[in-house]
Amino acid sequence: MATVTTDPLVGRLVDGRYEVVSRIARGGMATVYLAVDRRLDRDVALKVMHPHLAEGATGADFVSRFRREARAAARLTHPGLVAVYDQGLDGDTSYLTMEYVAGTNLRRVMLSEGTLTLGRALDVLGEILDALATAHRAGLVHRDIKPENVLLDADGRLKVTDFGLARAVNEVTSTTTGTILGTIAYLSPELIATGACDARTDVYAVGILAYEMILGTVPYVGSTPIQVAFQHVNNDVPPPSDTAPWLPPELDDLLCALAARDPADRPADAGAALALVRSVRAALDPADLGRRVDPPVASDGAVPAPAPATGPVPLGAPDEAGDAGHAPTASLATLSLHDREAAGLTEPLAVGHLMVPTTQPGPPNPPRSGGPRRGRAARALVWTLVVLLVVALGGGGAAWWFTSGPGAYTTVPDGLTGVSQAEASAVLDDAGLGATVDERYDDTVPAGAIVSTDPPSGDAVRKDGSVQLVVSQGVRMLTVPTGLVGSTQVEASAAVEGADLTLGEPVSQHHDEVPAGQVMAVTDPDGAAIEEGATIRHDVPVVLTVSAGPAPVVVPQVTGSERDTAVRTLEDAGLVVDVTEEYSESVAAGLVVRQSPEQGTDAVRTDTVSIVVSLGPPLVEVPNTNTRNVADAEKLLTDAGFEVEIRYPQGIHPLNIVYAQDPPGGDGRTAPKGSTIVLNVF
Repeated sequence: MATVTTDPLVGRLVDGRYEVVSRIARGGMATVYLAVDRRLDRDVALKVMHPHLAEGATGADFVSRFRREARAAARLTHPGLVAVYDQGLDGDTSYLTMEYVAGTNLRRVMLSEGTLTLGRALDVLGEILDALATAHRAGLVHRDIKPENVLLDADGRLKVTDFGLARAVNEVTSTTTGTILGTIAYLSPELIATGACDARTDVYAVGILAYEMILGTVPYVGSTPIQVAFQHVNNDVPPPSDTAPWLPPELDDLLCALAARDPADRPADAGAALALVRSVRAALDPADLGRRVDPPVASDGAVPAPAPATGPVPLGAPDEAGDAGHAPTASLATLSLHDREAAGLTEPLAVGHLMVPTTQPGPPNPPRSGGPRRGRAARALVWTLVVLLVVALGGGGAAWWFTSGPGAYTTVPDGLTGVSQAEASAVLDDAGLGATVDERYDDTVPAGAIVSTDPPSGDAVRKDGSVQLVVSQGVRMLTVPTGLVGSTQVEASAAVEGADLTLGEPVSQHHDEVPAGQVMAVTDPDGAAIEEGATIRHDVPVVLTVSAGPAPVVVPQVTGSERDTAVRTLEDAGLVVDVTEEYSESVAAGLVVRQSPEQGTDAVRTDTVSIVVSLGPPLVEVPNTNTRNVADAEKLLTDAGFEVEIRYPQGIHPLNIVYAQDPPGGDGRTAPKGSTIVLNVF
């Protein structure tokens, strides 16, 4: 895909780390770029959310939910899932960084080949389900399985992309606009009808995808998304053998089970579906596995042309040409309250649900695109043509005009947003319209003022209808949980997120007494203390200061040092000293004989180092040599381990008898081994 060189993000450094090289693709919710992670020196796919998702009353909710979904997706580890590396906010830019997958996607393969052989389609199906099973076991549902979200790398390995974003957008938009986002060709009946989804919703989408791989088309097509939605809810998927009679009945059973209208009739999750696929594949004739259904033929008798060759597709790249030839499935299905009324839906609808029509479509909506001037001109032309038609039809046409046709509609007046509820209600009352009220938090619109309306100003509404006024409750304030300090990081994080607060990046600090993993303080990103039980803005990140335990140290050398010096050196390093003493013939008294752990050992503060201090040589009993011959006396003392010094105070005398020794011996007297005994001889 060609690089858009005028994109303002190209060449920019996002969050001080990701250098944007080129724009790869742009879709309805995000733009994807090829970027270089300067810190790790690797290519990444940088997915930047469109700014409008973070605007208005729901923007902060979206950012908060999106971060949680990104963290959940980042915990998934499987070779068939594209890795999520990082998520963050740089100014107003909310982004994800993911594994960059150079290759193509399943949509392009299908457009190029038309249909896949039965064996290859089942293999692809198995790889997708194997990857999804990992997510389902972790409690995550993808919600937007489609060929564009199945990537093939340069080696042909499959990778499923884009966990989290669809869920984050749906959770916010479905409660504010009555809209559910998803590719209509693959949406399950329960998601369309009630907004509910679980792992079986993904199984349904995989079943539709399998149908498309084998037959070359999705089972439900129509000129508008609502026609396709109607078929999902009201029709069973036709058996594939209706199109290709040679297909075995086991395949009919498999696809009809995966894409069953009732979720209870489908496999419980991707793991159960994978077991079913493997069982069916093993039961099929090898000859059938090598066959494929002839690709569908276009209305002019020609096989639809494959999509043009394109470059690498990273995780979540919105494939701008990916749905060529699938008009009703090319865009996201978005049915608001206004859309449903204009389509003639008669059933009341809970906010956040899509509904299928139960009557014939009513009058069309006034055009929404093309700018105010072109929109008014187009509406004027439409009304003129309809008036001419009414005149031609006579009284019956006039009755239809004013009861069900465009004459039953007016436009929502201007000047409703930013004013008080009373002022907005007065404007609607003057226009003959009613008002309903829904209160929402908003970070910018003052409390009591109108944030938005449904339908918006300028859109059509029945003359006897009403307009929903979304009234600001001001900034959402939340209560900080108590008991955070002293709890574990896991417990405190769960409590913060459970209070719907934003969890900031934790700060790790060493502490000699607080155990590792225990929360020591709670602050905002600037370091200001946040009191537990206090009320703070919902968008203030709560930062937990977590103990990393005692700081690491390297044990110093104290062997050979004097005792007091050794103890002081070790204590200054934060270590606890254990001192014992022993005699040593080689180390002088008062010096350290040895230490444990030894010098250079890695330790942490408060670890204990044992040292052994010398008491000097051991004490040995001194023999009494008085009256002994000097030679015998000298040998006796030497054998006992003493040095001997002989003196002749009386001068040389031939008797050589010891008459005194110092220190004296006998009677259990001791002296240090190796010390000198003086003998006086005459």
